[in-house]
Amino acid sequence: MDNKMTVGSSSTQTETPQKTVGQYLFDCLKLEGITEIFGVAGDYNFTLLDTLERYNGIRLISGRNELNSGYAADGYARIKGISALITTFGVGELSACNAIAGANSENVPIIHIVGAPPDKDQKEHKLMHHTLMDGNFDVFRKVYEHIAVYTAVITPENAKIEIPAAIRISKEKKKPVYLVVADDLVTKQITSREEPIQPLPMSNLKTLQAAADHVRQLLERAHRPVILVDVKTMHFGLQTAVRQLADAMNVPVVTMMFGKGAFDETHQNYIGMYLGSFGSSEVQSIVENADCIIAVGMVWADTNTANFTAKLNPLVTVNIQPDMVKVAEAEYPNVLASDMLQAVQKAGYKGKGVVGKLSFPYDHVTASHDEPLMAADYYPLFQRMLKESDIVIAETGTFYNGMAEVRLPSNVTYIGQGGWESIGYATPSAFGASIAAPERRVLLFTGDGSLQLTVQEISSMLYYGCKPIIFVLNNDGYTIEKYLNVQTDNQKYNQIPRWSYTKLAEAFGGNAFTVTVRTYGELDQAITQAEKESAERLCIIEMIAGNPMDAPEYMRRMRSYMEKEEIQRSQK
Repeated sequence: MDNKMTVGSSSTQTETPQKTVGQYLFDCLKLEGITEIFGVAGDYNFTLLDTLERYNGIRLISGRNELNSGYAADGYARIKGISALITTFGVGELSACNAIAGANSENVPIIHIVGAPPDKDQKEHKLMHHTLMDGNFDVFRKVYEHIAVYTAVITPENAKIEIPAAIRISKEKKKPVYLVVADDLVTKQITSREEPIQPLPMSNLKTLQAAADHVRQLLERAHRPVILVDVKTMHFGLQTAVRQLADAMNVPVVTMMFGKGAFDETHQNYIGMYLGSFGSSEVQSIVENADCIIAVGMVWADTNTANFTAKLNPLVTVNIQPDMVKVAEAEYPNVLASDMLQAVQKAGYKGKGVVGKLSFPYDHVTASHDEPLMAADYYPLFQRMLKESDIVIAETGTFYNGMAEVRLPSNVTYIGQGGWESIGYATPSAFGASIAAPERRVLLFTGDGSLQLTVQEISSMLYYGCKPIIFVLNNDGYTIEKYLNVQTDNQKYNQIPRWSYTKLAEAFGGNAFTVTVRTYGELDQAITQAEKESAERLCIIEMIAGNPMDAPEYMRRMRSYMEKEEIQRSQK
């Protein structure tokens, strides 16, 4: 009998054989523009990986461990909008938990796929390896219920419903989702039930109008409004709408620590970073004396508000979130940010731009050639080396705090894990970013302590031909932790082994340009050399800090504030 449909046959039959679960899964990921999947092999995901090896258009990028692969998927998603990760049951998925929780905290969509023991063994509750030896195969999915926005057990019967649903939810919420599939079901043909088409999210028009009227009333009385741009502007794709608003309103624009890179820092209305009491006092004064603050995608967290020293007057703040708006004390639910930004633009406010000439912290290089490396001198050098369309990844810690005030050229993608702050994130994330955009220059700024957590991914970079320029700040330990602990000094737990960072590439079997620098002149020369070398190979520049406790001004002010708080606590 041939494959042609016969009269009276059901409409679900087709002329081509049905896809398997694995093929359909990869079809769905490919439709999202995913061309690489990160992961680590394990015996319960072999059928997934075998299917992937035969599949055209997506390749596996194998990591050195699941945690690192999760971080790499995170970096990739920040460049391409969404990513995927494959791990094995139990040991693999639990290793990736930290990366997935971080993606949840930071609004990064990752499709996490787990290969599980055979369906028949699960149904018989057999004691299988990589389990808790209790016959329970649902326990790890339950763990993921708390750190992913959606979880599902995929079968041939539900694949066409659950897989599209999970991807849709991940894209809408900008959060990770979790799919587990038994390894003996991956090659089974799917049945043709499909998820009903979901309506696109829309604003409640009456609520939108009420919010717009409220904002118009605020702006009619305003003489000193500002636009404050934060992290969700990036993750929810609102940069263009915010720029159009800034052009229309012609008022000062600031970004917060988490939102670094969410607004073009070369824009004529950009005045700098609002970093509470730890940043520019000029910017602080403009923001805190504003009579209307249009805040977009704001996250009011401790490390984003300089230990809550940032002070916005709630009565004049318009807090625009992805799916709701708060104007002064009034909340307007079910209002999409894109619609609200358009409504604010239509209010027709026209400001006078930025009054006077503002200076940025790192605009001028003052160091002489032979001076030891100090933060005040090398950040201006980094600012000078950055080019349009660079990808900049700053590790949690000293570099994250210092790079915040480096003024970025146009179209730079800036990646930092400001909220989750898992040290070691940046190196695998830079690997993921390099895979996502091989045509763009990737610059990784990491500390020696952070690098020691996830250094294996330099091996992956070399293996896959990635060519980032890696700056390793060797300040002999966890300097950020030393700054954060104001109760004791010289803690042994903040010391780390001394590594030969410039020999890492050789140890990992690769070829790299490596150099150790101790002075401003040596760093300047190394950057010039690395800019040429990076066209051909990976570069590692180890920077020996002139003083292990040297830090950018932001960290000094933070330390001073925390010391005062500690004194006040001890006197109570």
